[in-house]
Amino acid sequence: MLNYVWLALLFLGIGTAITTDIINQDQNKFQNGNPLAVTMECSGGSQIQSDKSYQTNLNIKASDFSSFYKENITQDVNVNAVVTPHPGTDNDVINFKISKTDPKIWQDIATASGNNDDISGKIKIDSIISPSIAKAHIVLEDVSFLKLKDVTSAAIDYAGSAVSISLGLIGVMALWLGVMKVAEEAGLISIIARWLKPVTKKLFPDVPPDHPAMGSMIMNISANMLGLGNAATPFGLKAMEELNELNPEKGVATNAMCTFLAINTAGMTLIPATAIAIRAASGSSEPAIIIGTSIFASFCATIAGITAAKILEKFPIKKGEFSSWINNKIKFISALAAIALIAVLIIYSGIGKGIISKPGLFSPNAIRNIIQIFSTLAIPLLIVIFIGYGAIKKVRVYEKFVEGAKEGFTIAVKIIPYLVAMLVAIGIFRAGGAMQLLINFLHPLTNLIGLPAEVVPMALMRPLSGSGSLGIMAEIISVHGPDSFIGILVSTLYGSSETTFYVLAVYFGAVNIKRIRHALSAGLIADIAGVLAALFIVRLLFG
Repeated sequence: MLNYVWLALLFLGIGTAITTDIINQDQNKFQNGNPLAVTMECSGGSQIQSDKSYQTNLNIKASDFSSFYKENITQDVNVNAVVTPHPGTDNDVINFKISKTDPKIWQDIATASGNNDDISGKIKIDSIISPSIAKAHIVLEDVSFLKLKDVTSAAIDYAGSAVSISLGLIGVMALWLGVMKVAEEAGLISIIARWLKPVTKKLFPDVPPDHPAMGSMIMNISANMLGLGNAATPFGLKAMEELNELNPEKGVATNAMCTFLAINTAGMTLIPATAIAIRAASGSSEPAIIIGTSIFASFCATIAGITAAKILEKFPIKKGEFSSWINNKIKFISALAAIALIAVLIIYSGIGKGIISKPGLFSPNAIRNIIQIFSTLAIPLLIVIFIGYGAIKKVRVYEKFVEGAKEGFTIAVKIIPYLVAMLVAIGIFRAGGAMQLLINFLHPLTNLIGLPAEVVPMALMRPLSGSGSLGIMAEIISVHGPDSFIGILVSTLYGSSETTFYVLAVYFGAVNIKRIRHALSAGLIADIAGVLAALFIVRLLFG
């Protein structure tokens, strides 16, 4: 399935870019070759020159700009420009810089030139009103194939980002897989796995309780819940390698792999540190208020992801086996339904809102402080406990650490091609305009469920790109405010979900899995459940 998704991202992105560029060229969206009326006004005692460069201010009336570019702007446009006379011709050369407050179409023209804030063109003076004021018109540089240029830039940038991410993982991978190797040799991972056997046996029935994969998965899930992303990824990649040792059909994802990644993509986290930091930097009066909503939404996403994985792993069901399968799973499904029902009743009864808003032990700030203490101490404690236990058990800790570190280096390098492939496809999909088309296509559905239009880009970007969704969240918060309904909702979405496509590309790439079976479907179901749960809880408590 990942193969078809990858092709779809590429071709939809490039196809949308080509189509958009053809339409823009046919309609002359950027008014190539057409003159735009401006007023020149030199300040500071300077005058219009005919033999040397000079600075001037260009003023364009809002009505003239809107009519010319067929865009609706409400304020006049003013930019500082440098005019360079061109003897022997009627047209002088003009250059000016723009800012993020200038009209979007000028920002696009600047991007097309290869410089994000510089525009050049030609200017012809029509009439001189005074030595420092004149009426003129400008013809800006031609713009063509803007979207395809964006696609090219995105492909190169995202490829570089993929390599940077992979190389950045080498040190972290070497550290944690070295520590894990010591703990594994000392038998500590097996002890932890035995403690959690009742839970893991239900989630991963195909994995022996004492297998090293069980301990790695437990460590990965625990690190994710504490927000220790740097530690979680190495544990997860190690878990995938160990699960692959049990894989009877190499290159094809097992049920355990799909369930494990469904839990990962659900993004269950006790403290969404990044989202809280963005909210605090934006001036939120209660940056930690999203802890409760994020836990609720990510819990719902996790339940949905696990349920989807367990159901989809049985398909296709052979004839006559459906009723027996239902009977075998009825306890599991009933338990999940009961948990979900209790959670909903707590929220609807008002208890949930009271706990979240009540100062004291269960207040958001108290919860945040407690979990932050655990998060801060977790990494040093893990190193001390794992290495210390190995030393007590007389494991040759240095040699085993180096042995595990070598594995970490190999895994980090191995995932580079897979990460490049996925991130480049995502970059092309976004830069080509296909993402915006998808947003427009889903607009009736998002309106139906009450998801604000401003939040839709965030909901769609989150499974694709962590940095992209972070940028969208920061932008939305800056516009609407961190403590608004929309600000809390996007913060909850970011804090209660994970970059599904990135996770699949990295984890499956580490063990050369080509057929991912139902892993993507379960991950996307978890994402959708997370969005709906976040919308539900935030609207209930803050809407």
